[in-house]
Amino acid sequence: MLLSTLKTYLKPYWGSVGLIVLFQLISTGASLYLPSLNARIIDEGVAKGDTATIWSLGAIMLGVSAIQILCQITAIYFGARTAMGFGRDLRAAIFDRVLSFSAREVNQFGAPSLITRTTNDVQQVQQLVMMTAFLIVQAPIMMVGGLVMALREDLGLSWLIGAAVLVMGSIIGVILLQALPLFRSMQTRIDTLNRVLREQISGLRVIRAFVREPYESQRFARANRDLTDTSLRVGRRMLTLFPVVQLVMSASSVGVMWFGGLRVDAGEMQIGQLTAFLTYLIQILMSVMMSTMMLMIAPRAQVCAQRIQEVLRTHSSVVPPKQGITQTPHPGQVAFDEVSFSYPGAEAPVLQDISFSVRPGTTTAIIGSTGAGKTTLVSLIPRLFDATAGTVSVDGVDVTQLDPQALWGSIGLVPQKPYLFTGTVASNLRYGNPDATDDELWHALEVAQARDFVEDMPEQLDAPIAQGGTNVSGGQRQRLSIARALVRRPTVYIFDDSFSALDVTTDARLRAALAGETQDAAVVIVGQRVATIAGADQIIVLDDGRIEGIGTHEHLLATCPTYVEIVESQFTAEEAA
Repeated sequence: MLLSTLKTYLKPYWGSVGLIVLFQLISTGASLYLPSLNARIIDEGVAKGDTATIWSLGAIMLGVSAIQILCQITAIYFGARTAMGFGRDLRAAIFDRVLSFSAREVNQFGAPSLITRTTNDVQQVQQLVMMTAFLIVQAPIMMVGGLVMALREDLGLSWLIGAAVLVMGSIIGVILLQALPLFRSMQTRIDTLNRVLREQISGLRVIRAFVREPYESQRFARANRDLTDTSLRVGRRMLTLFPVVQLVMSASSVGVMWFGGLRVDAGEMQIGQLTAFLTYLIQILMSVMMSTMMLMIAPRAQVCAQRIQEVLRTHSSVVPPKQGITQTPHPGQVAFDEVSFSYPGAEAPVLQDISFSVRPGTTTAIIGSTGAGKTTLVSLIPRLFDATAGTVSVDGVDVTQLDPQALWGSIGLVPQKPYLFTGTVASNLRYGNPDATDDELWHALEVAQARDFVEDMPEQLDAPIAQGGTNVSGGQRQRLSIARALVRRPTVYIFDDSFSALDVTTDARLRAALAGETQDAAVVIVGQRVATIAGADQIIVLDDGRIEGIGTHEHLLATCPTYVEIVESQFTAEEAA
């Protein structure tokens, strides 16, 4: 998964990768050349008192060091650019894929997990790319080159290098094998923490209304503690790496000085050679330590890359047509023909054998008990889901054959839970039509019965709106959502229980204003109150996913017992009040 992700999204940066490799090669070569020069200064200059040799070799060392520094800076610059660009492209790819998901795929992953995968998971893989750019050439070449140069200085001490690398590699391998499962668990804990936090922030009013702050505090503390415990378990294992590396390096240095001192005393090697050998040993072990840093990041990045690929390899169940139809023959017409819908794994379908049509200039209302399938039914019109059987048509064309932009452009949807975006009143209304003028916005607000409270705001159209519209009331959110749909001027309006937060008087005024505004469009209203839908040209009564009756208010009162029960329950309640 990790290699596949890197291969796919690093393609545009192969040129930068080539430059990184080139400059790292030069920098590493210079680093390997410096100890040899230092040994010559000691053995040829200091030992013999040759000042000219010391100055000349010293100048060469300064030049080599300058080249090494410049090449390292350049490599880091290109490495940082490559890693940042890679992260940007990967986040964009995940975002685009999530935007293509239907409600089914979003529910499958869950919003908190998708947020984690787009942010934290990408950051982990991006960090691996950055570390790889810095170490991909330097560590292996320094290890191999240091070994060759050390053996050139003295073969008698070579066994120390083998022993040090073997001990260090074995300990590191054991630690990483223990840490890998914990990295996967840690990402899951982050998902859980995000989910709990998101629920608590979104449901803050409910939590306070039911005085559940202590319980929610305990729930958050439990999720936070689980993440902390897992992170500590990972940290304990990973932090042992550096002491182990330091211990092996120190022990190896002592071993070189001890056995090398004996060889110098025996005249089998010079002091400069011993100094160079020790330097090369440190370089070899440093390259092992740098590889260890890579191995610390790689397991977690592997887990993150797998989670990212799960998103990128998931395709929407709502597949757009290859050559979608953009010109429709009958604007403002909606038709259901023997439509059924089932959720994956459900024992029974949510909708069964639904057939009806809506003509331009008419209003169709849908009413039924909770769980009857009303919202699912209207969600099939804009293809939030695809019907599992039958055909849904909009503007005279099967929705599966319509170009997605043409389909969504012809529909004005006001969802059951109205959602406003961070910004202003104007920016939210122009979400339906970016080119709408201020006059068009005010007209839509007037029809939606929202003009009065917007005019009362100090900034009016520029009044700030918080995320989700939490700084306005539920009824105001509904009216602003209705105004947003009106600004779009679609051929099909869908109001999914969009008047539930309005008082009876405002509801009546709004429906009267809508009648004149939507006279050339098809209107579909999902409602719970009979007073809201009684004047519709066609009322559909749903019960357990089936149509129990279709007709006008008067016709259903005479022919549909289910509708009569709904009417009697509501009017009895009103009379009692």
